[in-house]
Amino acid sequence: MDAGLLGQYVFNGLMLGIIYAMVAVGFTLFFGVLDVIKFSHGDVLMVGAFVGLMTYLGLTDLGVSSGAVLTIAVMLAAMLAMGVLGAALARWLVLPLRNAPAINVLLITLMAGTVLREAIRLFYPAGANPKPFPRLLPTDTVNIGTLTLRHDNLILLAVGVTAIVAVHLLVTRTRLGLAIRAVAQDSETARLMGMNFQLVVLVTFALGSALAALAGVTAGLYYNEINFSMGLLLGVIGFSAAVVGGLGNLYGAVLGGFLFAALQTLGAVWFSVPAYKDVFAFALVILLMAWRPTGLIAEKSAERV
Repeated sequence: MDAGLLGQYVFNGLMLGIIYAMVAVGFTLFFGVLDVIKFSHGDVLMVGAFVGLMTYLGLTDLGVSSGAVLTIAVMLAAMLAMGVLGAALARWLVLPLRNAPAINVLLITLMAGTVLREAIRLFYPAGANPKPFPRLLPTDTVNIGTLTLRHDNLILLAVGVTAIVAVHLLVTRTRLGLAIRAVAQDSETARLMGMNFQLVVLVTFALGSALAALAGVTAGLYYNEINFSMGLLLGVIGFSAAVVGGLGNLYGAVLGGFLFAALQTLGAVWFSVPAYKDVFAFALVILLMAWRPTGLIAEKSAERV
C-alpha cells in the first residue's frame, strides 16, 4: 500500500478516535460518579451539534463572518447549552432515581434521549432531513511526502486532544477533580466529610455533556453534515468504547475510542463495502468483551450496568 494512502487511513482513524474518545469519557464520568449509564448521551451530542448550527445561523444573520469567531462561538454555545441540559437531566431524572433499580435509570434516560431526538426531528425546520454544517475552518493543505493533510482536520484533532487532556487535568489536579474522585470512590464517606454530593454530580454530568457537545460539533465540522439520528450510532460506539476500555476508567475510555476507530479503519481497508467496517468493528469488540469482560483497563466494578 502507498505510504501516503496508509498515512491518510491512520489520520482518519485518529479523527474518528478523538470523537469516540470524547463520547466515551462522558459515559465514564457518569458511571464513575453514580454507577449509572446515561443512554441519552448520544442524543445530547446530537442536540449540541444542532445548537452549534443554530448559533452559526444566528451569528451570520447578525453579520459575523470571521471563521475563527464563528468556530469558537459555535463550540462554546453548544458546550454551554449541553452542560446545562446534562445537569438538568441529572437533577430531575437521574438523582431522584439514585436508589431505584439500575434498569429504571437506564429506561428513563433512554426515553429522554428519544424525546430529544424526536423533538429535533419534529420541531426543527425540516428536521428529518440531513443538515449541511458550515466549513468554518481553513481548508488549506499540508503535504508530507505523498500524504496530504487539511488544516481544518488538524485543528479539530488538536481541539479534541486538548479537551480530553483538560478533563484529565481537571479530574487529577484540581479540588473539583478531587471531589469527583472522592464521590466516585465512596459517595457516603465523601458526604460525611462535608462534600456537596449533589453539586459534584451536577458538575460531572455537565462536564460529560459539554464534552459530548464538542464531539457533536467536531463531527459536524469534520463531515460537514449533521442529522437528528447521528447520536444513535455515536452513542452506541462511545458506550462500547467505554466498556471495552474499562467502564469507570478515563484512560480506558480514551483507549477504547481509538481502538474502535482503528478497527473501523481496518474494516474500511479490508472490505470494499464501507458499511462492512461497522460490522467488522463490532464483531471484534464482541470478541474482546468475551475475552476481557471487565475491559482492557479494569478499575471499577460494573455491577450496576
